Amino acid sequence: MKFDTIIIGGGLSGLTAANVLATKGQRVAIITNGQSSLHFASGSFDLLGYDANGKEIEKTLEAIKYLNAKHPYTKIGAEKIALLANEAQVLLNSCGIQTIGSAERNHYRITPMGTLKPTWISIKGMATCKMGEKLAHKKVALVNIAGFLDLPTNFILAGLSNCGLNIELKSIHLKEFDYIRRNPTEMRATNIAKVIHDKNLIERIAIEINKLSGYDTILFPAVAGLRNSTEDEMLRKLVTTPLYYIMPMPPSVMGVRVAMTMMNSFKAHGGVELVSNRINGGKINDGEVQYLTADHLPEEKLKADNYILATGSFMSQGLVSDYEHIFEPILNLDVHASSNREEWSEESVFEPQAYMNYGVATDSKFHPFKKDITITNMYAIGSVLEGHNHIKQADGTGVSLLTALQVTKDILK
Repeated sequence: MKFDTIIIGGGLSGLTAANVLATKGQRVAIITNGQSSLHFASGSFDLLGYDANGKEIEKTLEAIKYLNAKHPYTKIGAEKIALLANEAQVLLNSCGIQTIGSAERNHYRITPMGTLKPTWISIKGMATCKMGEKLAHKKVALVNIAGFLDLPTNFILAGLSNCGLNIELKSIHLKEFDYIRRNPTEMRATNIAKVIHDKNLIERIAIEINKLSGYDTILFPAVAGLRNSTEDEMLRKLVTTPLYYIMPMPPSVMGVRVAMTMMNSFKAHGGVELVSNRINGGKINDGEVQYLTADHLPEEKLKADNYILATGSFMSQGLVSDYEHIFEPILNLDVHASSNREEWSEESVFEPQAYMNYGVATDSKFHPFKKDITITNMYAIGSVLEGHNHIKQADGTGVSLLTALQVTKDILK
C-alpha cells in the first residue's frame, strides 16, 4: 500500500494532521489500534493552563514566551502560536465542533470534581466562566438524571459553593432510562447519549427541567449529542432557563463526538482508516523510513512519502517502559529519559513526575532521531513528544493540535 502520508494513531493530533492533509488533496491513511484518549476528554481544549510553579495562567500567549527550550511550543516558535491557535479553531469548526474562547485569555472550565481549571477553548454549550468573574449572585440548579452515578454531585455542589454559587441539586426521572438503570455498568454517559436520540425524548427532558423555576442557570450532565451537536442544541433551546453542560466522569460524550466528527470529516475528504491495526515495526535506511508493517497486514509493506507518529504517551502505549528503560516501541526512536529509574517519579503522587516530561526527541521541525540520526521523512506530534507535562501544565490538547498543524505546513511545502 502506498500513500502520500501515513499517520500512526487516531487521537486528536493524528486526526488534526489527517484532516488538513486530506483537504489539500493528499492520499492519507490513519492506522489506529483501539480508542484514543479523546474518550476521556473534558469538553475543552487546553493551550497552557499553569506555569512551572503551578500558578494559573490567564494571558496565555504571554506565558508561552517563557517556556523551556524543549517544549513543543518553543520549537514551533512563540510568534506562531496565535495564528496556529486560530487555525485550530477554524479546523474544529469545519469538522462540526463549535467552540468558544481564544488564545489571548484563558477561561475556567468546571471539572467533574467541581473545581475550576483554566482552559483555552470549550465546546459550545459547556459551562464556563471568565477568570476573575464573581459568581456570588448566581442561583444555580444542578440537575441530574435519577440513577446516573457518574456525576459526582456532592463534589460539584461543594466545589461550586466554595466559588460563591448558590447551587441546589435536583433530579429528573424518565421511564426511557429505566432499562439501562437496571445495570449500573450500563448507566454511563455514552449509553445515555444513545438513548437521547429523538426529538420526543428531548422534549420530555425539557418539560421536566422546565418544571424547575427561580434559577438563573441550569447545569446538566453532558450526555446529549454523541454523534453531533443536534441533540444538545435542541435541549438548550427548549429549556427556558439558560442551560449549560457539565462534564461527568468518563467516557466522555463530548470527546467521542470530537473523535467521530473529525474521523467522518477525514473520510469525507477521501481519507483511509485502517482500524484495529497495530504497527509493529518498519525499516529505516539512510535517515528515512522505507516502510511500516502491521499485525493484521502481514504481507503488506505500508509505504508513504511522509510518516507521522501520533501514538500518544504512556496511556496510549506510544511510550512504554520496562524496569530499566523508557522507549518508543515501534521504531525504537530516541527518547529523552533518565537512565536512573529512581529519578522517573516522586513519592507523592501530586508532585510533578519526571516521567511526564519524557518523550520522543526531535529537532525543531519535529523530525525524530534514531541513534542520533535525523529521520527526515517522519514527524512526531502530540503527547509522544518530550519537553512538557500535560497534567501539570494543562497543555496536552494544545500541543496535539498545534504540533499537528505545524507539521502539515512542512509536509505541504
